Amino acid sequence: MTRHGAMPLGGDNAPSSTYYDQGKFGRLFPSLPAFSSDNPTLRAALQDIGKIKGIMDAMDDLNDPVGLIVNPALNVKNENNPDITAGFTFLGQFIDHDLTFDPTSSLERQQDPETIANFRTPTLGLDNLYGAGPKATPHLYDQSIDSGLTTFLVEEIPGSEAISRDRKRRFDLPRNSQNTALIGDPRNDENLIVSQLHLAFLKFHNAVVIKVKQETGLTTANEIFAEAQRLVRWHYQWIIVNEFLPLTVGQKLVTKILTEGRKFYNWRNEPFIPVEFAVSAYRFGHSQARPSYRANFGPLADDSKQFIALFLDDGRPQSPKATDLDPTDLRGGKRSARRFIDWQTFFNFGDGRARPNKKIDTILSSALFDLPGIPGMEPQSLATRNMLRHITFRIPSGQSVAKAMREKPLDPSDLRDLQPYALDKRTPLWFYILREAQVDREGFGRGRHLGPVGGRIVAEVLIGLMQGDSLSYLRQDPGWIPTLSKDGVFKITDLLKFAGVVIPL
Repeated sequence: MTRHGAMPLGGDNAPSSTYYDQGKFGRLFPSLPAFSSDNPTLRAALQDIGKIKGIMDAMDDLNDPVGLIVNPALNVKNENNPDITAGFTFLGQFIDHDLTFDPTSSLERQQDPETIANFRTPTLGLDNLYGAGPKATPHLYDQSIDSGLTTFLVEEIPGSEAISRDRKRRFDLPRNSQNTALIGDPRNDENLIVSQLHLAFLKFHNAVVIKVKQETGLTTANEIFAEAQRLVRWHYQWIIVNEFLPLTVGQKLVTKILTEGRKFYNWRNEPFIPVEFAVSAYRFGHSQARPSYRANFGPLADDSKQFIALFLDDGRPQSPKATDLDPTDLRGGKRSARRFIDWQTFFNFGDGRARPNKKIDTILSSALFDLPGIPGMEPQSLATRNMLRHITFRIPSGQSVAKAMREKPLDPSDLRDLQPYALDKRTPLWFYILREAQVDREGFGRGRHLGPVGGRIVAEVLIGLMQGDSLSYLRQDPGWIPTLSKDGVFKITDLLKFAGVVIPL
């Protein structure tokens, strides 16, 4: 690891000892030791903490997806977050897939993050949407339009007009004959909600293309596409800075970083993805996931069919065969008449239908402890997998990171449930960040947003990546105001409405 004293973009107040040349993955705190050495006792402890019916399991009744939504008595451990609605979990997942794509790392071996290739450009430029562009990835784009406009390919869902409340046919991602989505990142078809969010961004781009053609005077397809792409990217980045981050880390911290600069996330040549962010801090969204969701408001005789479990092993095949296109959970890679999203249940459109997100804490929905599609020899629990990655990447403890950030570490009494594992004073960073978000004291998250360590890491990285991108609005025009709204306010609900995917109910 080479250290440098040159001043990076956006980091005027950071100490020079934090500037590094790194690959696309790297470290915020390269001098800190791993939270523990790898040994069988430690691995057994992490698997016990993250096991089914362990201390992190919400103990949900996955056989009652409706009750898990409508019956408060079944959600004692899945407390509501009054500040964030359910859709932000999946917006966060979409953002993550825009940043990183590493199909090579293993849970079984220790790994130097600087030797790992990130197959996603570390910018918030919607590479997962645009791919390598119309010429290099033509399968993403609609080749049938004679207007000369460059728009994304989307496909109608046969039979959805009989399910949707407005009796209009809904849309899906384009798919090949084997039901594989033709998109820039296959992970955006992992579940129905992020799949439909990706679709919304495709349709957002298509709507912006039409607006640019009508209002700018640009005439060539390349010019119209380039301007539409810029507008789509900048409005997306605006949502991250002005809505997603304030809800996730608190407006006060976002404003402080924008006005005073970053303290810990800095570089010399080009931005990188810190493993403290990718492996630990940004996995806070796993805590927000609900065990089930209401997908849509269609006029089905059996209303319960619109309530779908997040993941559920119902014994049916999990391959995308024609005989298995409508499983009882939200897994992706499927197309059936009822598999579309009415966004009013996920984001606040002011009609009282939006469902709250789950609080950020160390309790995860039971669906995440038995993930489908994981090879039998690997841990099935997402909690266990997350913590084992801290061994793989030699992540420092939450306490040592807090001290390096000049924050007072959590008291061991805040982590007394880890005392039997001897991890209450050297805690895996992911668990530590969830617990500091959970602590109900001044200066911590109280379940509503991330605490000082997790919040600072997430906000500095997302803001820093934009400040390091020569094409972002924070770099080109920090005072820019969204142009696709009349009042300069632009939220995810505005994007969904502009895209035409919000149907009045």
